[in-house]
Amino acid sequence: MKELMIGNRAVAAGLYDGGLGVVSSYPGTPSTEITEFLSQYEDIHSEWAPNEKVACEVAFGASLAGARSACAMKHVGLNVAADPLFTLSYTGVNGGMVICVADDPAMHSSQNEQDSRHYAIAAKVPMLEPADSAEAYAFAKSAFELSEKFDTPVLLRMCTRIAHSQSVVETGEHQPAVLKDYVKEPSKYIMMPGNAIKRHPVVEARTEALREYAENCPYNTVEYHSDEIGIITSGCSYLYVKEALGDTASILKIGMPNPLPVNIIKDFAAKVKKLYVIEELDPIIETHVRALGLEVVGKELFSLLGEFSQQTVAAAFGLAEKPCVAADSPIPGRPPMMCAGCPHRGMFYTLAKNKITVHGDIGCYTLGAVPPLNALDTTLCMGASISGLHGYNAARGSETEGKSVAVIGDSTFMHSGMTGLVNVAYNATNSTVIILDNSITGMTGHQQNPTTGYNIKGDPAAKVDLEALCKALGINRVRVVDPYDLKACETAVKEELAVAEPSVIISRRPCVLLKSVKALPALKVEADKCKSCKRCMGLGCPAISMKDGKARIDATLCVGCGVCKQLCAFDAIV
Repeated sequence: MKELMIGNRAVAAGLYDGGLGVVSSYPGTPSTEITEFLSQYEDIHSEWAPNEKVACEVAFGASLAGARSACAMKHVGLNVAADPLFTLSYTGVNGGMVICVADDPAMHSSQNEQDSRHYAIAAKVPMLEPADSAEAYAFAKSAFELSEKFDTPVLLRMCTRIAHSQSVVETGEHQPAVLKDYVKEPSKYIMMPGNAIKRHPVVEARTEALREYAENCPYNTVEYHSDEIGIITSGCSYLYVKEALGDTASILKIGMPNPLPVNIIKDFAAKVKKLYVIEELDPIIETHVRALGLEVVGKELFSLLGEFSQQTVAAAFGLAEKPCVAADSPIPGRPPMMCAGCPHRGMFYTLAKNKITVHGDIGCYTLGAVPPLNALDTTLCMGASISGLHGYNAARGSETEGKSVAVIGDSTFMHSGMTGLVNVAYNATNSTVIILDNSITGMTGHQQNPTTGYNIKGDPAAKVDLEALCKALGINRVRVVDPYDLKACETAVKEELAVAEPSVIISRRPCVLLKSVKALPALKVEADKCKSCKRCMGLGCPAISMKDGKARIDATLCVGCGVCKQLCAFDAIV
């Protein structure tokens, strides 16, 4: 059957048709849809885990039980899962195990653009890299066989363009999930030093076997068209090369970037007069080619930064830019911003107004950093707001303890915030943490999490009580405020910063985009009362603008939250 699929859906279909039994993931763009699509299959177990480390460990447990398993994450999520990954390389698998990781060149939705191929090399596990949706399906499906053949987890590397672009996929026969027998093997699965030291030689021998396999595997392919130019490329870059150069160059497409082959590269290089490597981000393939003693052109022509394109490749080879469709007039910029009625806005306005130093975190509330609120001082990684605040206050003491807070979302708190809060309580800095509880995982598209009371399929599930949890972690002062109530927000922030002990404020109001949230009637501005003070504009609400010197509210955007009404000293907003 042929069907148009985005890459993530193709991965999901490939995993399912490959006999997947269990999938566990944490949502992270651009990988999220893989698990969302898998959750639609009723005959497998799918779940959202609190974080990527847990997801990877769940997948290992399922593999140990004999099921084919998978987990999916974005590139920075692999950092979180790195701890089990490196030891999984030693233990190997029982049922096949696939770890899907989606890189984000150009950082469309990420805080860095790290190259996950380094993890495959460092952990000494094979990695596959599809170039379109058809390969995403085929590679994902065959990855289970590769995993079981070589007794190893397999990394499947996607990127934003492949994950979210569409191409035709011809699906094959579905292989039902089956359970292999579980046999207790302490020397293989219990990684205490005495056992682990015996497993390392197994890993090295496996790497050599995989290197031999890479010479004739179906993932690395050669297209001979010219003996003048030879290009070694992979993934999305292959598509750019094909579109820019067509059949004017010979191409070695690397679909298995770890371990890289040797003989096939040497043979390819011997048949062309000039050799190029075109790969996004780091020079992984290029470094390998140079180590083989081959002369190659790579990063001197192609950047270490961001995404490539057809134009990037064409320009490097001095080709004229192909015509493209362009807008007739300049398109206004659309800066990222919190939605109209976003429950985080009231709290951020309060923090900015009171000139509080704010340690931020990863989520849609990171948008509190943009003008006009400019409310954040730092954003590092999941959970770092709380740990960072503690370190900041530990360094500066009373100078900052009453003037700085951490903000973190409910899903991010479950992911990585709890241990930071334990540290605040245990090592006793007078730190105030604000949990921005919007009752959903917002940034990645409204996935459930342990605080929502629903699982990945929308069925009722155990719900974490944040107030009780924070108290159990050692915080005595825990209070809840409605971020639509500016006076209550300001009172809570000032009171908690004034006390000489750790505290938590839970800013609770559901995301306005949830289907269960009913919008209130839109507000409007009575122009004759408006004094053009622009105080309401300080909220950065996209529903509010100025026209003819007066504030106006777009009724198609306003959800009636009333935050702006509380700011108007002239009662012009009704």
